[in-house]
Amino acid sequence: MQQQIRFVKSPDGINLAVATVGSGPPLIIIPGWISHLELEWGFPASRDFFQRLAESHLLVRYDKRGTGLSDRDVSDYSPEANLRDLEVIIQALGLRRPALLGYSQGGPIAIAYAVQNPENVSHLLLYGCYHDGTTAYFRDLIEGFVALIKADWGGYGATAMMEMFIPGLPPEARQGFAEFQRQAASADGAIATLTSFFEFVATDLLPQVTTPTLVLHRRGDKTCPFQQGREIAARIPGARFVPLEGDIHVLALGDVEPLIKAIREFLAGGELPLSTAVVREGLQTIVFTDIGSSTELTQRLGDEAAQEIVRTHNEIVRTALRNYGGAEVKHTGDGIMASFPSASRAISCAAAIQQAVGLRNQESSDAVLGIRIGLNAGEPVAEEGDIFGTAVQMARRICDHAQPGQIMVSDVVRQLAAGKGIQFSDHGDAQLKGFAQPVRLYEVPSL
Repeated sequence: MQQQIRFVKSPDGINLAVATVGSGPPLIIIPGWISHLELEWGFPASRDFFQRLAESHLLVRYDKRGTGLSDRDVSDYSPEANLRDLEVIIQALGLRRPALLGYSQGGPIAIAYAVQNPENVSHLLLYGCYHDGTTAYFRDLIEGFVALIKADWGGYGATAMMEMFIPGLPPEARQGFAEFQRQAASADGAIATLTSFFEFVATDLLPQVTTPTLVLHRRGDKTCPFQQGREIAARIPGARFVPLEGDIHVLALGDVEPLIKAIREFLAGGELPLSTAVVREGLQTIVFTDIGSSTELTQRLGDEAAQEIVRTHNEIVRTALRNYGGAEVKHTGDGIMASFPSASRAISCAAAIQQAVGLRNQESSDAVLGIRIGLNAGEPVAEEGDIFGTAVQMARRICDHAQPGQIMVSDVVRQLAAGKGIQFSDHGDAQLKGFAQPVRLYEVPSL
């Protein structure tokens, strides 16, 4: 399976290099900082990644203006010009409702295009992306990158940046990537495309996205922090979030199996369903949510308005369960009980819930929604679509002990999640209703 390269002319006369491979529904990868269609295809690992995506899709890749095989004599590197380039490529290739995969700097472009053309995009996928490149973190990052580019583009500067993109890259491989950078862009072009894209803020566009969306982000990404991916998923209505292990920022490198699997399932319409009949046996992490002061809310707001609060809670929690692979066991009236086979995923789900609640409260003029969350782990008894036992009862009591906005977990959950980079704050022993002995509790920050 070989790629075919052609050129498409932009509205301002720039020749854009476009590569296609495979057949089927179109999937466009919107590139990150710099790219080179031919050189990337020459790397066995990245070529294999592209070929696997092309097994079921017409995979479209292109070099942005000023990079790779596209024209280098460019005066306009703006995101607006790049949006027009994307539209020209779609029209020139006659693509009907393509899926867009925005990678790194390509993420905001994919988001903006999907918002402007919702009827023309089938799916939106975002990997290793950011929504606001003007934060202090990114300003410092870009300042450091620009200094390295000016000092020694394609030399020491390139290898230093590679440690951010591909941590732990063997010395013998660094020279190859340094050569890639030299051929992918000039130093001036690399700086221009880097700085112009990070001035683009897509935050306000996120709630406007109506296209089915999948957000993927590696937890240890040094270039674009994991938190950016979580925030994007929390702000896009109904978005599915898939956390990935690893610290490599580059799309086609590292452990790509979970990435390819998630992309294929999403594009095939295989969104993770919520389980309504929990039959798993063995160790599970049980999660309870509860709306704080629900009785007081009903008395103050009335039945209809209070029920709207419950519906908002349900939507937030069920979206998070879907994103993190949790199974809803039952609705408890003012909350939801769920189970997970993984303690770390249960904690990540709880954090995503609290973050989504916080965003909702910031953006809504309605009554403030406060959710308390409690987690415990054990081997419950499964029967008739429900789970029972001491582990479940303790999770319920831990939830009762928490305050609205808090995530409280037992020591068992803390130990199961050890080594996952999760921070715990020791709250000491608590006397929980129905338990003779005090129970050690820990709080997990939601941000």
